[in-house]
Amino acid sequence: MRMKAQRQEKILEIVKEHEIDTQSELTKLLAKAGFDVTQATVSRDIHEMKLTKIAALGGGYKYALPTQHDNIGISRLKRIFWDAFVSMDYAGNMLVIRTFNGMAMAVGAALDAMQLKEIVGCIAGDDVVMCATKSEKDAIDLMEKLKRVMQ
Repeated sequence: MRMKAQRQEKILEIVKEHEIDTQSELTKLLAKAGFDVTQATVSRDIHEMKLTKIAALGGGYKYALPTQHDNIGISRLKRIFWDAFVSMDYAGNMLVIRTFNGMAMAVGAALDAMQLKEIVGCIAGDDVVMCATKSEKDAIDLMEKLKRVMQ
């Protein structure tokens, strides 16, 4: 168990210092640091540590440390929306958020992490996030809430 704790501590260090976008890349950096692990082990560590992928500054995605629900904060959501947002509208109980190419998954992940009561679930493509809500009123309330976040 000690080796696992040391390995996961090293993973945190690597993720803080580098923009890692694949398990393979993380496995190679762990090997350079003296940890002989398989990609399956790294995959389990990522899952256990609740690492997530977020948009990287240079494009693409990178692994990021988990954040507490209370610490996700409006500032992170604002940043993601300011960087990604194009438009949004609702139809019935669905809120459709249009983003710049490649940004929908980051917006969807942020919305999921916020655990907003109005959202039943989100589906993200390349430039569209569709949020299902229980009712049309919830879709309207969610749209208003997100507009306030972006102000």
